[in-house]
Formats: sequence, structure tokens, C-alpha cells
Amino acid sequence: MKIGELLELLDEAIAEMKIAIISNQQRVFESPYTSYEFAQRAIELQEDLDDLIKVRKKLSSLNPEENAEDYFTRDELEKFLKLLELLRKSKSYAY
Repeated sequence: MKIGELLELLDEAIAEMKIAIISNQQRVFESPYTSYEFAQRAIELQEDLDDLIKVRKKLSSLNPEENAEDYFTRDELEKFLKLLELLRKSKSYAY
């Protein structure tokens, strides 16, 4: 897998996270009974987003045409791809 392809997957996950954060922030005002839960979830998502942005910054400094396997072990890359897949498909803003 090329670094550029990995960046595309990461960008999709970042976009999903941003949508989820905004959704949870808006839901804070729905009910006083659930506002704390949505606020807490938005904070947790923001922390995760910050981590993804750090990873993106590091990956964007690499040549997008190089293989990701040159920088990461197969196990690391598989775990990261699974994480990105989960984040992209989680649709946490729907809850």
C-alpha cells in the first residue's frame, strides 16, 4: 500500500470524526439528562481526532508514492488499517 492511499483512508476517518464531534456537540442541548454524556463523548472524539491529525502530519511528510511497508511493519500496518476502517464505518454521529 502506498503512503498516498493510506493518507486518503486517514482523511476519510478524520472527516467522519469531525462529523461525529459536531453531532455530539449539538446533541448536548437536547436534554439536560443526556447533555453530560454527549459532551463527554465529544471530548473523547476530539482527543482521538487530535491523535489522527498528528499521524496525518507525520505521514504527509513522507513521499506519497513510497510503500507504507517501508516505514511500518506488516502487523502495525494491518492494525492501523483495521482502526481506520472502524473509524470510517462507525458512524458514531448516528447514536
